[in-house]
Amino acid sequence: MKPITKTKLIFSLSLFLASFYNYAFFSNVLEVYPFGWENGLFLVSIFIVLVALFNFLFSLVSSKYTLKPIMIVVLLVSSLTSYFMNIYNVVIDDSMIRNMMQTNMDESLDLVTLKQIAYFLLLGVLPSYIVYKIPLDEMPFKKDIFTRVKVIGLSLVVIVLSILAFSKHYTSFFREHKPLRYSVNPAYWIYSIGKYVNATYFKEELVLKQIGLDAKLHRDADDIKRRVVIMVVGEAARADHFSLNGYERETNPLLAKQDIINLPNVSSCGTSTAESVPCMFAVYGRGDYSYKKGISTENVVDVLKHTKDIAILWRDNNSDSKGVALRVPYEGYKSTDVNTICTEGECRDIGMLVGLESFIEKNKDKDIFIVLHQMGNHGPAYYKRYTSDFKKFKPVCKTNQLEKCTQQEIANAYDNAILYTDNFLNETINFLKQYDKEYNTALIYMSDHGESLGENGIYLHGLPYFMAPDAQTHIGAFLWLGDGMKNIFDEKSLRTNAAKEYSQDNLFHTLLGIFGVESKVYKKDMDILQHGKQ
Repeated sequence: MKPITKTKLIFSLSLFLASFYNYAFFSNVLEVYPFGWENGLFLVSIFIVLVALFNFLFSLVSSKYTLKPIMIVVLLVSSLTSYFMNIYNVVIDDSMIRNMMQTNMDESLDLVTLKQIAYFLLLGVLPSYIVYKIPLDEMPFKKDIFTRVKVIGLSLVVIVLSILAFSKHYTSFFREHKPLRYSVNPAYWIYSIGKYVNATYFKEELVLKQIGLDAKLHRDADDIKRRVVIMVVGEAARADHFSLNGYERETNPLLAKQDIINLPNVSSCGTSTAESVPCMFAVYGRGDYSYKKGISTENVVDVLKHTKDIAILWRDNNSDSKGVALRVPYEGYKSTDVNTICTEGECRDIGMLVGLESFIEKNKDKDIFIVLHQMGNHGPAYYKRYTSDFKKFKPVCKTNQLEKCTQQEIANAYDNAILYTDNFLNETINFLKQYDKEYNTALIYMSDHGESLGENGIYLHGLPYFMAPDAQTHIGAFLWLGDGMKNIFDEKSLRTNAAKEYSQDNLFHTLLGIFGVESKVYKKDMDILQHGKQ
């Protein structure tokens, strides 16, 4: 094979990336700037700018020992990001990267498809092999540096002139259509990795800020019963697929028979598990929350622990608690070694109920708070999230390649998973009922985020919040109160106010309120249970 210069290799790769890895980007651009005489040259200029941008970036790292390894990594990763952006219409930002880093192997395997493997081989492995095999023409050091400077300068000139030539178009592109940039491959995922690494690793030594050290239980003289509260953290359960909220399909037949207080207007803090779960338990509201604040500040579970009068247990059938349960007893339920109800290749959420009576018995001199983190409706393999006896809505999408299924088939599988969650929540309420005479009991259910099922070509979740559809942020939520709790918190007023707009910001204060915890961090006006009082 004849040697080529680094300049030619860089330009060839830049042209290749712009041409074959940016289908999602140009599809999004064409929706805003339809192809025609007025926009045609502008669209060509965008392509030229992309090539020049990639040329500029690779030239910055074009030393003898770094160029090929960097190119190969970029090709391999870009083949995968291209697949997810093209097929699921997701954005690979720092939040999505954090979600991927915190996803376990089982959940990752749910995403693997033959099409993904084909993308990886054709757009990743094959061009990487060609880059590896191509010999480079060696240049004297000074000439190499001079050439790099010329290429970098020329690339910048091309970018600037292209933008100036279509300044009117680029003004709206940059100011009014910022989300378009999120699908530039590989530039945006490289930027997002840098942002993720900076936020996660390159930070000052973590010093955990303690909050609620003054927390203590405050009860009226006649309120002598201990309390048992179960918090169920749902997974990817969108509100508009709950029959409790008016969905035409009966996806909550068992909950409809329970005496629950449905909360139809609850919004999530984020659009991914990695973001929403720590945020919903944080003292910060969505407007103030950040990853750094979340990991450096205690959460409501810690505040409950500070009372020393509440026994706490976190059971998890999802990936993990996302840092919320680091300082309290934690049990993972994804393994057959722990979860005794694993059927059809999946450990079931209902297995988390097994043995809870032992925990309650051991802590009968304390209030008890139990968190159950569901696998719920985790996608894209919705058909795995329920047992065969819950296959009510047919036909179902039986693959994780959602683009191969009709939107109705996807919805059928998703709704069957909601139906299974309905059964799990019903069993959890029935479990609590057996303690209702001895304890004041309650259940709080709140999903972490919603889910897109193919509407407007968008699947799964994880879009930046400001551009996420309602399906990803409007979540299922409700309360169930035992007889004693109904008297304490005025059930009638709660039902009157249940349709108010709430969010996961309310959870921190509601959990403190349901145990009657006094603390400076508690805000009565943010407590859903206090909203119920007239």
